[in-house]
Amino acid sequence: MEVLETSKEEIMKNAMDDFSEIQEYMVLAKKENAKETYAKLKKKYIYIKALLNSLGVTLTEIDEIKE
Repeated sequence: MEVLETSKEEIMKNAMDDFSEIQEYMVLAKKENAKETYAKLKKKYIYIKALLNSLGVTLTEIDEIKE
C-alpha cells in the first residue's frame, strides 16, 4: 500500500480555500439569522484559522469575519 504525503503547500492551499468558503457561508448564515448554522461554521472557522496560523499564513488581509 502506497502512502501519499501531502506537502505543506497543498495543506495551506486547501485550508485557505476552505477558510474562504467558510467565511462566505458565515456571512450568509449571519444575514439569514441562522444562529445554529453560524455557530457550527464558526467552530470550523476557528479550527482552520488556527491551522493557517500554525503554518505561518498571515490572515490580516483575507479574514473577513475578524472574530
